[in-house]
Formats: sequence, structure tokens, C-alpha cells
Amino acid sequence: MVQIKVEGYRNIEAREGERLVLALERGGVDILHRCGGHARCTTCRVHFTEGEPERMTVAERDKLTEKGLLGEARLSCQIECRGDMVLRALQTVGTTGLEPGKEPAEFIEPEPVWVSLPTQAEGR
Repeated sequence: MVQIKVEGYRNIEAREGERLVLALERGGVDILHRCGGHARCTTCRVHFTEGEPERMTVAERDKLTEKGLLGEARLSCQIECRGDMVLRALQTVGTTGLEPGKEPAEFIEPEPVWVSLPTQAEGR
């Protein structure tokens, strides 16, 4: 099991490999996922203080780059729980008043193509 500490919420236990957005929601975090977890809207953003995964999907990298958020946030819909994490949910139902969105699928969509996190020189 993976331990997830979320600022302002209780600690969450997640299964190794579980999609982070689903673990957060199951654990009581009212995280947004307006596009249904397809890396299109960036509403499921989180900020890591510890345990940030060292890889990301190409879809996440491209969307964060497009929105000018690369190095500032990660998309919980594109992250598998692997190792303990400490993070803050950046957009929630409670902070925005928005509806969460369509329920994300159990596995990452679109089909993940994994890359390493960018370096400082590359926008990180």
C-alpha cells in the first residue's frame, strides 16, 4: 500500500499502481476532473512537496506545457500511485464551486507513453 498525505484532508491509503485522481476521490478529496481524466483540462492539478513521481505521461507533459504549468503542477489523472506522497490538491469542488466532472476510468487515458520529468533547463 502507498500512503498519501493531502494538505487539509485525512491521510489516504492507495493501492500500488492505482490512479492518483481515483485514490484522492476515494479518500475524500473533492478533486476536480472536468474532462473525465483524459489530460485535457488541467482541473485535477496537484502540487507535490514529497514523493513526486519521476516520470510523467507525454499527454501530461504536453498539456502542462500548453497551459504554462510545467514544473508548477502535476495532473493527478496521469499519475499512478507508486511510493508514498505528500501533496496539495490545487482545484477542488469546495474551492471552485464547480462540479467535479465525469468519473475517470480505472486506468490512465489516453494510453500512457512515459517520459522522465523535465530538468530545470527544460522547464522544471
